[in-house]
Amino acid sequence: MGEEVVTPEPADETTSHDIPLAEHLRAAIAQDWDPAPAMPHPARPDVAPHAARRRAALSAQFPGELVVVPAGAPKVRANDTDFPFRAASAFTWLTGETVADAVLVLTPQAGGHTATLYVREYAQAGEPEYFTGRGHGALWVGNVPSLADTSSVLDISTRPLTALADDLAAHRDDPVALLRGHDPSVDALLAKGEDERLAQVVDELRLVKDEWELARLRYACEATARGFDDVARELPNVVGRGDVRGERWLEGTFWRRARLEGNEVGYTSILGSGQHATTLHWWRNHGVVEPGGLLLADMGIETDELYTADVTRTMPVSGEWSPAQLKVYRAVHEAQAAGIAEVKAGADFLAAHRAAMFVLADHLHRWGLLPVTADVSCADDPERPGAGLHRRYTLHSTSHMLGIDVHDCARAREETNRGGTLAAGMVLTVEPGLYFQANDRTVPAELRGIGVRIEDDVAVTDGEPQNLSAMLPRDPDQVLAWMREVQATPARP
Repeated sequence: MGEEVVTPEPADETTSHDIPLAEHLRAAIAQDWDPAPAMPHPARPDVAPHAARRRAALSAQFPGELVVVPAGAPKVRANDTDFPFRAASAFTWLTGETVADAVLVLTPQAGGHTATLYVREYAQAGEPEYFTGRGHGALWVGNVPSLADTSSVLDISTRPLTALADDLAAHRDDPVALLRGHDPSVDALLAKGEDERLAQVVDELRLVKDEWELARLRYACEATARGFDDVARELPNVVGRGDVRGERWLEGTFWRRARLEGNEVGYTSILGSGQHATTLHWWRNHGVVEPGGLLLADMGIETDELYTADVTRTMPVSGEWSPAQLKVYRAVHEAQAAGIAEVKAGADFLAAHRAAMFVLADHLHRWGLLPVTADVSCADDPERPGAGLHRRYTLHSTSHMLGIDVHDCARAREETNRGGTLAAGMVLTVEPGLYFQANDRTVPAELRGIGVRIEDDVAVTDGEPQNLSAMLPRDPDQVLAWMREVQATPARP
């Protein structure tokens, strides 16, 4: 009878193409290793006091309750490969940590909660899984920071993830607030536990950014501006190349900058050339870039701390505006300026939208596309005849909150978000657009297929709004000058 053949544990390690290991081979390979190279914790230590304040604010909302916030588990992309992991926004906001499988637990005590971060430890040299563990073996996927290092950098108590089940069981009779839906293994440990209020409270606390978050968003915008430079610089290499999916090349150009200066892109980049610019979420990016058209680029870099920019610029791919393109662009530029001017503490969230839409509706009426005036089309009463007709060409609302998510704080109540008032520290986009579909019979031929959007990330202050992405030009003449300048400058990392 042959020797026993042992394969890795199926829940974590096994795949159909792994070569089975005999038990004697597993034992032999596990021997004679020095410790695995250390992995310093990558988080910025300056996040720790801010995360502690956020946890204290959350603690005050859940007195006497056990609060459990998982980072989430990796998701399978195909067979034995996963999508790149991104931690749940609430978890990272509360901890500064971004690794998979980690769990934050706030345990009730007199006067508040104690915070503990549970983190998965990877198999180390001397353990068979160091070599066999394709998911959590340090030889396969690299080491992870130690519990002590994580605790020191993030200034939070840490425990091994293996202790989580027993530690939670000790609180089985306590009321529980669980951020459910991110990690099935944690959900299974806590059969009870409401999550709706927890998700809502966290998102409402996240609406106002602290100074650390604003600094991360500024950096995201600066890095994104450099990515836009890269794209504008590459335009001449793809214009008129019918044999090249130019949109895809430009998407990859921006992605390279995102990976160099941040974690990833904050969302799937939109590179719409020609009539693709009229499709609001043109994510396919498989089109060619034809001379004489426009390129609508909606892109944002996500920092290592997961804060993202969200910026749109529309540019003429051949370096000059046609009269029709310039007409539409100037209208959108004027509308965006009117919207940004309304971003101030105490204003309605929708004030920027109303201002931008009135400008666009007025232009559409004067161009003969709207049969009613801007006053009628933008009327507060949606049942008024003619109200909202401009939306055929404007498609979307002007603003959304921005932060650690591109559409930030989505679980906040309507009255604190879109239906509320702005407060200093909030960050929102201002992004009006005009989109004239190629098959729209109400549009004159010279405008069909033109799509223009201009988007910036604007911080609310007690004074004038701060445009965090203002380093990218918006004025139509300045856009052309910017394109000429970057195209004359060699690319650099």
